Amino acid sequence: MEEEIRFYYNYNQYYTLLDKLKREKGLKYDGCFFELTIQYDHAIEKMSFYNKNIDGRLRLRSSINNETHTEKSKISWKRRLPDTREGIINKEEEIEVELKPGQIENAQILFEKVLKLKRVESYERYRNVFFNDDIEIVVDKYPFGIALEIENKSKVKRGQDTIKYWANKLNIDVGQAYRLSWDDKYTSLCREQGIKPVKDVLFAQNIAMPKVM
Repeated sequence: MEEEIRFYYNYNQYYTLLDKLKREKGLKYDGCFFELTIQYDHAIEKMSFYNKNIDGRLRLRSSINNETHTEKSKISWKRRLPDTREGIINKEEEIEVELKPGQIENAQILFEKVLKLKRVESYERYRNVFFNDDIEIVVDKYPFGIALEIENKSKVKRGQDTIKYWANKLNIDVGQAYRLSWDDKYTSLCREQGIKPVKDVLFAQNIAMPKVM
């Protein structure tokens, strides 16, 4: 079970957030990773993962360390739990399967050619990871803005307590958290700013991209 809280910022806050976390003595920095994520849906429409009764995301992800250039890939499933609306913390079912380096293309062939899953969308981001025994805090740079996530990693402390502690420590108002997924944020920004959304939200493309203000 994953417990986390998420906030969005404009690009001007990127280095401010990184510097703030790097100065925090209680955290270790794991590096910056370039990630490409592809999201899939069930081949049968009535069993769609995007149906609100399921509210899940099946993903294939490649993550490359910017310094060592080592690759980590995985298949992941995340599903928002119905009771997540009752508190400030997102509670999600999460299952991950790690792949060996170089296996992501084979997994993509299985998903698309064998299982006939629907390729819904993809996105790129740069992920900066900070952590200790209790928490993982990441700063993500998307093509449309910056996201900060605080995720409980403690095996003995309550997730809500750990997340609230670090939000207060970083002077972040938990009332400003965004509960939904990156794709919900992206499409809502497009709608607000009169921009046509695209399926592949990438950095290197000549299309209009909304921005977190």
